[in-house]
Amino acid sequence: MKKFSKGTHSSLNELNITPLLDLAFVLLVIFIITTPQLSNDLEMNLPSPKKPATPSPPPNIKRIQVDAKGHITLDNEAIELPALKQKLVASKASDPKVNVVVRGSADVEYQSVVGVLDVLQQADISNVGLALDAAP
Repeated sequence: MKKFSKGTHSSLNELNITPLLDLAFVLLVIFIITTPQLSNDLEMNLPSPKKPATPSPPPNIKRIQVDAKGHITLDNEAIELPALKQKLVASKASDPKVNVVVRGSADVEYQSVVGVLDVLQQADISNVGLALDAAP
């Protein structure tokens, strides 16, 4: 037995517009994303290709070397830790931006290099570079 509803032949009184709104919002988002921005408000200061008028002098670099036996040299002159501290303090007084490079031999004991670094810290020298001689 078939059931018939009375409203099968009636006309639609209301239109469901929810899918149309979804489609409209999706299209709006696509257009917003794909449209390039017309104005660029980012200001940049680009460097100019000017050459410096006077060349800067090369930096004063103190070279400290610790050999495999733990002997310390400052600019190729043998020195002990207390005398090294005095020379570094004097160098720091004459040039506050003194640069120091500590070069350790590949076979040196770690404690010898740490002693030199400790002297540099006591002399308040912070521009320190570390180098290592390659193993023979």
